[in-house]
Amino acid sequence: MHIDFLFHVFKEYKSNISIIWKGKKCSYSSLIENINNFCLLIDSYKIKPGSVVAINGDFSHNSIALLLALIEKACIVVPVTNVSTKNENSLFEIAQVEFVFRIDEKDNITSESDSQRSENNLYKLIRERGHPGLVLFSSGTSGEPKAAVHDFLALLEKFKTRRKALRTLNFLLFDHWGGLNTMFHILSNGGVVIATKDRNPENICELIEKHEIELLPASPTFFNLMLLSGAYEDYDLSSLKIISYGTEPMPENTLKRLKVIFPGVKLLQTYGLIELGVMRSKSEKDDSLWVKVGGEGYKTRIIDGILQIKAESAMLGYLNAPSPFTDDGWFVTGDEVLQKGDYIKILGRKSEMINVGGEKVYPQ
Repeated sequence: MHIDFLFHVFKEYKSNISIIWKGKKCSYSSLIENINNFCLLIDSYKIKPGSVVAINGDFSHNSIALLLALIEKACIVVPVTNVSTKNENSLFEIAQVEFVFRIDEKDNITSESDSQRSENNLYKLIRERGHPGLVLFSSGTSGEPKAAVHDFLALLEKFKTRRKALRTLNFLLFDHWGGLNTMFHILSNGGVVIATKDRNPENICELIEKHEIELLPASPTFFNLMLLSGAYEDYDLSSLKIISYGTEPMPENTLKRLKVIFPGVKLLQTYGLIELGVMRSKSEKDDSLWVKVGGEGYKTRIIDGILQIKAESAMLGYLNAPSPFTDDGWFVTGDEVLQKGDYIKILGRKSEMINVGGEKVYPQ
């Protein structure tokens, strides 16, 4: 019911490969079967719609199918990965998790009950709608991580518009909207999710060559490491058509080096936030940090040099922090930007500026 549009795509491409994980291939027909089996598993545990369920995993066959089954069953999903037990307990307490599924490195699943069901206004709203929900955590670099609560259906709406699916490496993480956004884009267009737990430059370059990957979405930090390591020289990366970067500001010298090394590859800056989702973007030029962001469902404005966004896919609110929205519904990103016509240049978070020799500068 909730992901019928995805099932239509999966059936259309049923004989095609949907996911490659650790070299193992899963067809779309197998993915449908896995989702149906996990729906039965969820029922067997008496997990009701509106239950808060955590998944500790990565982009494996079972993690993806279980996530989709929980959406279909209208659960409120809390994806986590690579967290210590102490941090996990803290996140689960904030999110009021009732049930946990863990998927290990062999794709085996274990489960356990957690705390008792509790109520808050955000969860109450999702449950009244009968919709699935999603809880995403900020990085928590400055204090306790914020828990952003989404109506999952609002985030999925944009994936109903069919687009071209390239062979894509699902580089960004399972608990990061950038990673989930990549996965939904690929699956909603009948593409192949190529997933890996090992995200070092050597392994990534090897995967690009082996699977003829066309789209590599990653962070500026990774691209800097790849350039420093020289791993790109040891593999055939000629299949690449697009390199997209986001999650943090890109150093201009890293971008220019990427353009020199990959002259035939389109370089695309993306912009997304856990509170709003990922916006459509268009870079002014391949080696330029000026970018146009927005697209259907998004409006932007700049007030006192700070980017503000109004989005149809905006979160309902934070579980553990005040609302960041203005009275008229605009999200204050905290990102300081320059403006040039329709294009902006993202300088960085104003709150993260540091004082160096009396001058205010951004960490990057």
